[in-house]
Amino acid sequence: MSTLWLVRHGPTHARAVTGWRDIPADLTDSAALARLSAALPDAPVVSSDLIRAVATADAIAGTRERLPHERDLREMDFGDWDGLTYQEISARDPALSRSFWTDPAMAAPPGGEGWEGFRSRVLLATQRLVAAHGELVVVAHFGTILALVQEATGETPAAVMGRPVTPLSLTEISLTPSHWNLRRMNVLS
Repeated sequence: MSTLWLVRHGPTHARAVTGWRDIPADLTDSAALARLSAALPDAPVVSSDLIRAVATADAIAGTRERLPHERDLREMDFGDWDGLTYQEISARDPALSRSFWTDPAMAAPPGGEGWEGFRSRVLLATQRLVAAHGELVVVAHFGTILALVQEATGETPAAVMGRPVTPLSLTEISLTPSHWNLRRMNVLS
């Protein structure tokens, strides 16, 4: 059995949809970072290659092995919607945005990726990393964590997208070759 320790990057304070836009995280809460680091096992740390995840991973890694950044652990690519507020997206693409937020499996942002392609990308990267390293600390994004939670729970994309994943929170998933199990989610250390 292996365990995934999923950490959402620090807060960005962005008021717009943020997918592949490379914006920094606010890592000024050193006490929260120290508590999070102390709650993690001595396992290799990997992050998406976006700066908000890289900086968070570096801040909590401590003496743990730091693996190279993994592009396939990025947030969903929101394409033309990246950097727009929900209101701007709704005004620009009313039917598509309504469809995307109510049933993400059936729609994709213009110029972006759909849920199933995104989920597949994240799942394949995670499986490859677990096969190589076993237990792993993964510092990533809201959607990335939800894609892995969906694998553990079997929830629909719409149901899993309704779950909270707070910045600097911890989600734990155990894995066997035949089963993923969500142990705990959105824990603030």
